Amino acid sequence: MKNLLLPFLLTAFLFSGLNAQNNSSLDPLTTIEFETTTIDYGEIAKGSDGVRTFTFKNTGNNPLKIYKVYSSCSCDILSKPEDPINPGENGEIKVKYDTNKVGPIVKTITVYVNIEKKLVPLRLKGIVLKSS
Repeated sequence: MKNLLLPFLLTAFLFSGLNAQNNSSLDPLTTIEFETTTIDYGEIAKGSDGVRTFTFKNTGNNPLKIYKVYSSCSCDILSKPEDPINPGENGEIKVKYDTNKVGPIVKTITVYVNIEKKLVPLRLKGIVLKSS
């Protein structure tokens, strides 16, 4: 029993130390408000311009930091703020969907940010039509 307890306690101690270190380096929390969290392409032709912009505002009292914008789809993240967004200021995240892929658009982009929920899901929807 002693032989099993010691490795467990060491592992628990190690992970609690790593977790405490990560939490202590977090930035102060703030709030964010997007104009919209869903961009609807509607029905668009194959090869159309797939660039769209999500606009947001820091509605909190601390600087807003965008740590990472992640897309698991065929979307490119063209730009995101690299510097903190001060309270009351706006920012943009530009994305590009590959409109050479015919069919429905149902994609999610995840924004990792210093807010209470830690992430914001953004959605793209619509349909790319075949060329006539």
